[in-house]
Amino acid sequence: MPFVKRDEHGMVVAVSRESAAGCTEELAKDDPAMSAFLVEISSESSSLDASDQDLIRVLEDVVDLLIAKGLVLFTELPADAQQKIMRRQAMRSEVGNLQDLISKD
Repeated sequence: MPFVKRDEHGMVVAVSRESAAGCTEELAKDDPAMSAFLVEISSESSSLDASDQDLIRVLEDVVDLLIAKGLVLFTELPADAQQKIMRRQAMRSEVGNLQDLISKD
């Protein structure tokens, strides 16, 4: 059973495999308090993932702009970066083509 730490309102705020760092109360994995904690953590993680995806898109646009303006030469980028950029461009092109097919029908 995992050990948990609760806040002043009795809400689970931390989970540990061992009794350490203030996590002293044993709690069953299927306890509703544990479920609520895991749902909250999952929700925060999903928000962070969505934010990461948005930032990645911005960075892709910045790289494209720098290359288009000639401030960075594509061939100056490391080979791994070139491959990743080309793979993303190909994937984006495929998705765009699929969206065109869907919207036309």
